[in-house]
Amino acid sequence: MLLLAACGQNNNTPDAGNNGNGSVPANNNANASGGNSEATGTLADAQKKGSVTIGFANENPYAYKDADGKLTGEAVEIARVILERLGIKEMKGELTEFTSLIAGLQAKRFDMITAGMFINPKRCEAVLFANPEYSIGAAIAVKQGNPLKLTSYKSIADNAKAKVAVMAGAVELDYLKASGIPDNQMIIVPDQDAAISALQSGRVDAMTMTGPALQSRLDSAKDSNLERVMDFEQPLVDGKEVTGYGATAFRPDDTSFQEAYNAELEKMKESGELLEILKQFGFTEQELPGDMTSSQLCEG
Repeated sequence: MLLLAACGQNNNTPDAGNNGNGSVPANNNANASGGNSEATGTLADAQKKGSVTIGFANENPYAYKDADGKLTGEAVEIARVILERLGIKEMKGELTEFTSLIAGLQAKRFDMITAGMFINPKRCEAVLFANPEYSIGAAIAVKQGNPLKLTSYKSIADNAKAKVAVMAGAVELDYLKASGIPDNQMIIVPDQDAAISALQSGRVDAMTMTGPALQSRLDSAKDSNLERVMDFEQPLVDGKEVTGYGATAFRPDDTSFQEAYNAELEKMKESGELLEILKQFGFTEQELPGDMTSSQLCEG
């Protein structure tokens, strides 16, 4: 299985894509190494109740419900392990559209976001990110045989007839714009299933998501008329190849929760447990986040 840590259509909103600008709250620079702070706020409440409510967007392989209705995905399973070690045994999923996740967290509809959300400076103004659990690039799928020979976002921009489906709120939306693709060549869809449908019906010539998300969607569709472009060239933004980093997010005042979460995540990285969970959802060693922190990413 392989598919997105999704993204944002309006660059003036916290849900905008990975290139958003703006000041970064001091809270996002507090990446704990030991998690020794006394539990307060949402963490203390969750430990007392033994449960936590999480926001997710039903995106495979990040956070979704399987055929049996079980909440799973790489972000979910990583969070499940960490939360259990923090004394929180139950995870209650709250399904919402990706673009509504941050608003739902702020409104206290849920206690944290586990949706593989990319960290970027604009989002850092609204939420407190844990350190990243994976890194990833973009990918595209086309009709079998790739009739328009699309191998990059630039090749889409260079072909005025080519149309591409991209999910509302996805970071790929900003990458497409940065690659010179005009609005009339982009079809904004609400979710991954709609992207697949648009490609199958011929409304678009390509669809784009993160690599694991896209592969997972293709594997699920089992449509021999679609294929992933394996020689896809990663887009360049400001002269740099783009890489997204996904993480769990908390409310800005939940530093105790973030610190405790980061401490357990670091242990999983060091033991190799993080990679083992990622592998279950189509990720490889190449998608490990390395030493990147949310502080660095929030600073742009």
